[in-house]
Amino acid sequence: MLRKLMEGVVEFREQMLPHYTERFRQLATGQSPDAFFITCADSRVVPDLLASALPGSLFTMRNIGNLVPPATVDGVSIGDLSEASGIEYAILVLKVSDIVVCGHSECGAMKAALRKERPSDVPNLNRWLCHAQTAAFRLEHEGALDKSLCVHDQLSQINVLVQLEHLASYPIVRESVSAGTLRLNGWWFDVASGQMYAYDRTKRSFELIDRDLIDRLVMS
Repeated sequence: MLRKLMEGVVEFREQMLPHYTERFRQLATGQSPDAFFITCADSRVVPDLLASALPGSLFTMRNIGNLVPPATVDGVSIGDLSEASGIEYAILVLKVSDIVVCGHSECGAMKAALRKERPSDVPNLNRWLCHAQTAAFRLEHEGALDKSLCVHDQLSQINVLVQLEHLASYPIVRESVSAGTLRLNGWWFDVASGQMYAYDRTKRSFELIDRDLIDRLVMS
């Protein structure tokens, strides 16, 4: 497997790097990404590929289940500081105008979150998945956004919305949204079809991203 990765590096240098030489030269002195993209660590979700994004366009944070531990009233994360640090850096230093939380189909974290009992040999993972429990509670008591999906995909969609709420628990996020300098966006990727969906608040559903949806959501 290491050989495959290293051969990929050589292939990039020989075939692709000439097309990006100037881009990397410009990026060497700093970055100014368009968005902060929070998504799952799942290998099937490739943000730059799916968004046709050039190097330097996305400031990306990945973890199991695309989870964002909420903050206290003082803006301090109740969980791992990595996510909170990424939020602060994206908003205060990079000054991104959009944050995207992107979930996906067949998410292992969502399947695990639905289990009543979990293996005892993964204590860190079990603690981490507590940040998906609000989504599981809502699915059970409020129902799915799309009942045609299997239950773990139903949870994955609701989880995106819950993590957006967790983001909004950070004062710097709320203040930036109120000032009109930041937008929060929920996306969901269907692995089998390769299609990306965005949450439409007016329809309370994830809609296929096409040119009509772009015009409607970006203008709203």
